[in-house]
Amino acid sequence: MKRFAIIGLGNFGSYTAKTLYAEGHEVLAVDKDKARAQALDQYSTEAVVLDATNKDSLRALGLEDMDAVLVSTGTDLGVSTLICMYLNEMGVKRILVKASDDDHAKILKGVGANDIIFPERDMAIRTAKNLSNPNVLDFIPITSEYDIIQIEPPREFIGKSIRDLNLRAKYNVHIIAIKETEPEQFILIPQPDYILIERSKIVVIGRSEDIKRVKPIKRVL
Repeated sequence: MKRFAIIGLGNFGSYTAKTLYAEGHEVLAVDKDKARAQALDQYSTEAVVLDATNKDSLRALGLEDMDAVLVSTGTDLGVSTLICMYLNEMGVKRILVKASDDDHAKILKGVGANDIIFPERDMAIRTAKNLSNPNVLDFIPITSEYDIIQIEPPREFIGKSIRDLNLRAKYNVHIIAIKETEPEQFILIPQPDYILIERSKIVVIGRSEDIKRVKPIKRVL
């Protein structure tokens, strides 16, 4: 079990808090709006009504002991920046902050944010990828050049070993995991002699352009 704090309980913050709590983690939910905090009372370990821009009040929460703190305070750039700066000064291990644009992200990085989140942009990209490529099951951009993509293996892959497919040598694309569904099993870094079966999913990593050159799966990228 880990310990998290969510500051700002709008849609993004509240859904994050509820999900973490449902996963069995300890969650401290914080918002200056009493109604929002009360709404999270049964979906968090503790819900607190507090103005996080008040440094003394924020320090009293003991956030430096949390595994991570998420700041999701809406469109006011000054508020999230100030809170992020305070958290950094307190020695919080990991600070995640929701940003509105690239300039805001640069400021947040400058005052101590470890991770910048663009919820609408990230979800828009993910939705567009899924609409454009219906058999891409999941898509995680690592950098502007590299992707991790989980897909259902094309029919041509079934019954062949990873060695036979030889994607690494041919296209510089690596199969890093296999997820079997019946029975459920996750195989990290499968052996070269692993034979792909039906009702399985493969997770591949590589440069975006290299993945596109893999002919059997080019239509899903």
